Amino acid sequence: MNKNIDRLKLAHFGNLELLAKQVVEGFITGLHKSPFHGFSVEFAEHRLYNKGESTRHIDWKLYARSGKLFTKKYEEETNLRCQIVIDCSSSMYFPKDAELNKFDYSVYSAASLIELLKRQRDAVGLSFFSNKLELHTAAKSSMAHHRYLYSELEKRMTQYSEGAKKETNAIQAIHDVAELCHQRSLIIIFSDMLDDPNHLDELFQAIQHMKHNKHEVILFHVVDKKMEVDFELDNRPYNLVDMETGESMKLQPAEIKDFYHESVEKYFNELKMRCTNYQIDFMAADINVGFEQILLQYMLKRQKLY
Repeated sequence: MNKNIDRLKLAHFGNLELLAKQVVEGFITGLHKSPFHGFSVEFAEHRLYNKGESTRHIDWKLYARSGKLFTKKYEEETNLRCQIVIDCSSSMYFPKDAELNKFDYSVYSAASLIELLKRQRDAVGLSFFSNKLELHTAAKSSMAHHRYLYSELEKRMTQYSEGAKKETNAIQAIHDVAELCHQRSLIIIFSDMLDDPNHLDELFQAIQHMKHNKHEVILFHVVDKKMEVDFELDNRPYNLVDMETGESMKLQPAEIKDFYHESVEKYFNELKMRCTNYQIDFMAADINVGFEQILLQYMLKRQKLY
C-alpha cells in the first residue's frame, strides 16, 4: 500500500489537519523532484506565462531556477472559491473493516485539498450528500472556518453506523449545491457513482446545472479498483451484501467475473464519456494508489482557470 496511506492510518489517533499538512508538504517536496519543478515553489504567487502576454510581470529569478516562464499574480487573481462535495452514502464505506475505505480516502483527500487552498488564500466550502444534501457550508477562507471543516471531516469518519443504511441519490443534492454556490466556484465531487444507472440522464442533467451556473467541476470517481473493477476475489463461494439496501447474493466469483468486468467497464466508460461531453474533468481515483493524484489534478485545473 502507498506509504502516504500507511502514514494516514494515524488519523484515527491524531489530528486530521496535521496529517493534511504532512501530505501537502510531501506532495510539494515531490514536485521539486519532478518535471513540475518550479510549478510548486511559489504556486500560490505565480501562474504560467501565456504566450502573447506582456513580459512585464515575468519572474526572471524563478525562470533562472526552473527554466519555465511564470508571471506574478496579484491578489485579485489568487482568490478561487472551491466547494468540496463528498458522497457519504453507505457504499462509500466499502471495503468494510478495511484500513482505508472509499469514504476515508475521500476525507483524507479533502483535508489535503483544504490545506492547499489555505496556502493559496482561497475560499473553501464543504458539502456531504447521500440520498439528500446532509451538510452544506459556504466557501470561506478564515482559520476558524478551516478548523470547522476539519472537525466535520473527523466527525463523519467516526459516526458511521452499519445499521443506518443510506442509499445514494445524488441528483437533488447536486442540484442543491449548484444553487447554493452563489458565486462562480470550482466544485470538486468525491463519489463512487453507484447511483441507479437508469437515472444517469437525470444525474448528468444535475451536474450540467453546475456548469450552467458557471461553475467548473472535477469529478473524482472513487473506487477500490482491485475489488470493484478487477473483481479479485478468491475462488470460493461468497455471500455478497449490498451496503445500501442489505440485499444479499450468493455466488462463485469465477462464474461471473467476465460478465461483471465487462458490465462495470461499460458503465464506467459511459461515465467518463458523458463527463467529456459536458466538459467535466473526470478522474478515476483508486483508493490504493495515494493522494498525489488528487492534489496534482487539482493544481493542474487551477492553473487552467488562471
